Amino acid sequence: MPYPVATPGYGPTAPGTTGSAAPPASGADASRQSPGLAIFARAWAKAVTGTSYVPVTPAELEEFLEGLTIRLVDALYAEPFSLRRGYQIGAELVAAHIASAEGLGRTIEVIDLRLLRDLGISPTSPTADPGSSDDLRDRMARLLGTVAIGYARALRDRTLDEQEAIRRAALVAREQAEQALRESEARFRHQATHDPLTDLPNRALFTERLAAAFDREGGSDRRIGVCFVDLDGFKMVNDTLGHHAGDLLLVSVAAKLRRGVGSHLVARMGGDEFVILVEDTTCTDDVLKVADAALAAVSEPSMVDGQELRVSASIGIVERPVAGTTPSEVMRAADITLHWAKTSGKGRWALFDPERNERELTRYALSSAMPAALERGEFCLDYQPLVSLADGRLLGVEALVRWRHPQLGVLRPDKFIGLAEETGLIVRLGGWVLAEACRQARHWIDLSPKAPFVSVNLAVRQVRGHGLVEEVTGLLRQHDLPPDRLQLEITESAMMNGADESVGNLRTLSDLGVRIAIDDFGTGYSNLSYLRTLPVCELKVAGSFVEGLRAPAAEPASMTDERILATLVSLAHTLDLTVTAEGVETATQADRLRAIGCDAAQGWHFGVPMPASNVDALL
Repeated sequence: MPYPVATPGYGPTAPGTTGSAAPPASGADASRQSPGLAIFARAWAKAVTGTSYVPVTPAELEEFLEGLTIRLVDALYAEPFSLRRGYQIGAELVAAHIASAEGLGRTIEVIDLRLLRDLGISPTSPTADPGSSDDLRDRMARLLGTVAIGYARALRDRTLDEQEAIRRAALVAREQAEQALRESEARFRHQATHDPLTDLPNRALFTERLAAAFDREGGSDRRIGVCFVDLDGFKMVNDTLGHHAGDLLLVSVAAKLRRGVGSHLVARMGGDEFVILVEDTTCTDDVLKVADAALAAVSEPSMVDGQELRVSASIGIVERPVAGTTPSEVMRAADITLHWAKTSGKGRWALFDPERNERELTRYALSSAMPAALERGEFCLDYQPLVSLADGRLLGVEALVRWRHPQLGVLRPDKFIGLAEETGLIVRLGGWVLAEACRQARHWIDLSPKAPFVSVNLAVRQVRGHGLVEEVTGLLRQHDLPPDRLQLEITESAMMNGADESVGNLRTLSDLGVRIAIDDFGTGYSNLSYLRTLPVCELKVAGSFVEGLRAPAAEPASMTDERILATLVSLAHTLDLTVTAEGVETATQADRLRAIGCDAAQGWHFGVPMPASNVDALL
């Protein structure tokens, strides 16, 4: 079938682009020059508009479809006839995002109904050969079929590509999520094992490492060391410069500790506390060297917000074999030893001492048990005679408290009085002693006209506390006790450091007739001129002076002690005070004290502390 001759190239092949192809084999030039080309392209664009989202302007869409129309007409008239171009046109429609079933349907419809008509091409035209109508329509039908097939294949391929892209994106997203999860878990592991401020291992990681050190194989000969570090005066930094400065100082100290102790594990336990783990030690010196390095590192100046700060540290040290102990016992010992370092002056280390620890455990147990013991009546009084050196008469007795402990037996005051003072129980205990002594003094008055006065030691808190006058006068009334039958012993330091109110209370009691004595005189201030203004009637000279009188008088040291005592006695008598010597254990001491004019004495030479019933027998 003859076709019109055509020579020009192809028009645009995609929206917004231009291109050319080889000229057709023969004859569509007249069709391509037809004014109906633009009309058909506009109708095609109108038909597919709205069926899909096409990211071009209407003009660009018409230009693109005009190019496809030219190629479609060329394919229709091409010799030999080929369906390949139909497949390509269908694929290009999908590539141009005209990719819906409705878009394909309208494309087939508009091509089938309008293409040849709008281009002025008719199989029944005068120039057409007989039979051309059937041949052209057959070509058109076959060509539209290939457009649909190419369209469907391209749409299928695009769907598969999109599915593959989605699958790949899902894989990437899953990998990214898994990576994020791994990173999050790594960060949690929060951060969970490292201190967020200093980046040092935290308490949890240190505890884990310490436990692992105990679990490692190596036999019972393996040893381990721990240094518990606490900054001295860190609270002052926070209080004066603020917590931000305190945090910066902690960061600086952490870095210096890490550098200073080398490969040993340094962890932050919290606050201003750090701990250093020294594994596989050979002896205590290994840990002491680490502690010295830590003290030196901490003492280096730190620049904080433009200021140079210096702090010191206290360190508690434990070094021992792994066998026979546990991680918790090591840490408890290190904590205790850190407290020892703090109380001994700070800026130093202290080494754990099992014997000292045992003593302190006993002290703690006694301190805890003391209140209940007082309630149960476990305390009692012994009395030691105070004797006149002139004629040997029993002048008085000193009340000495004892604790009848159910497990430890009878405890002397030096085992628990200090604890009572530390805990504040000394006020209650001292009140009980005072009341019991007054009751016993009344009993002895009823028993004999030669009844001694009772001397009771008052603690510093009792002297300085409110209500002392009311307490004493109440007891005197309750037991109908003459005031001169009660003597209150005050330590020299308590008297000299006493507030005006305390001195006033003692003066009030002295004016009532209660005897006031200074105990252990000579071990404190020894300010005799100050004694002129105090309500004191007696000095009790400390036993440390009397101890020197046990040696022969010819020895220089003994003669020195005797001269000191003679001076004290002379000055006391000048102030109208009597003098009692404590700790007299031999007749020689008694004779020499008598010779220098000492008034009275107490000690084992005249009688040991005894129960009240023994004093009854003496009377």
